[in-house]
This record gives sequence, structure tokens and C-alpha cells, in this order.
Amino acid sequence: MSVSHEEILATLESAEQVYSVSEVEHALDQMAHAISCDLSGKSPVLLCAMQGGLVTTAGLLQRMHFPLTIDYIHPTRYHGATQGAELNWISHASTSLKEKVVLVIDDIFDKGITMAAIIDDCRAAGATEVHSAVLVEKQCPKQVDINVDYVGLSVEDRYIFGYGMDYKGYWRNAPGIYAVTESG
Repeated sequence: MSVSHEEILATLESAEQVYSVSEVEHALDQMAHAISCDLSGKSPVLLCAMQGGLVTTAGLLQRMHFPLTIDYIHPTRYHGATQGAELNWISHASTSLKEKVVLVIDDIFDKGITMAAIIDDCRAAGATEVHSAVLVEKQCPKQVDINVDYVGLSVEDRYIFGYGMDYKGYWRNAPGIYAVTESG
């Protein structure tokens, strides 16, 4: 999918800011505090769901002051598109999860398909506990019966980007969280 530079610039210019940088940072503070209270004595493995979970994971890491290890996984349903498709595993964890406490960190929880698959994969790998954290939960019908343990923010059922979430592969670095306008 080819996207012009002009389209990418216009997308941010026309987007509605849903959360400012300070609101997102406050949500990360609250998430890190709750996670620290629950997991600080368990030396968890933080499992960053690439690529979107990178920014959230980095933000949480800076706020957690207890022993932990980190690894990444790369499941994807979007492949640079704006609609999810079949789940594709690009990479599984390289760290053994056997008898470990795992915290999966991702950018957004919408239909629940990706998070459910990640949690199932961690359990199949022998994790004793699997917790989940997302920066944003989209208020939309879920396709699986699953709840996320730590949620930073909530958004309406709109296409959003920024803070790790992309628009056609771009704007993961947008300063805040934005919703694409109907024309975008």
C-alpha cells in the first residue's frame, strides 16, 4: 500500500486530538503504579507486543523500579492497513516463559483477538501467570471473552493513532493520541 507524504501530513493536520501528551503520561503513571503494586515482588517478564506496544512498554519501563526482564513478540493483524485481518506471528518470545510471571504490553485492545492469542501462547509456553496491559481500550464489541488487567485510557470506536499506534504505518510518534476524521 503506497501512501503519499501529503496524505500522511494531512491525516495529522485533520485529526482530532483525543488525548494530550500530559494525559497519556498521567495514564502511564497510574498504570505503572498499579503494575508495581501487583508485580514488583514477582520478577516478571515484560513481553512487548511489537510494533505498537513499543512506546507503551518504554513508558512503563521508565516508571518501574523493581527487578524484571524484557522480551518481545510480534503478532500482527493489520500489516500496515486500517482494518484487522488474520493474525500472523512474525516472532515469538525468545526467553523461556516456563514457570514465569508474564506481563504482556500492547498499545490497544479492540476486538481482543490479538491479546487472546498472545495470552494463549504464553500459557502454552508454561507461564505460571499471564497479566496484560494496554495503553488504550477501544469501546467496541469484543470478539473474544477476555479482560485486560491494566488499561490506561478508553476511546470510542474510532481509528486512532499516536503513542505507538499507527496510521498506515506512520505517526506512531505523534504527540498525543489522535482520531482519524471521517475524511481521513
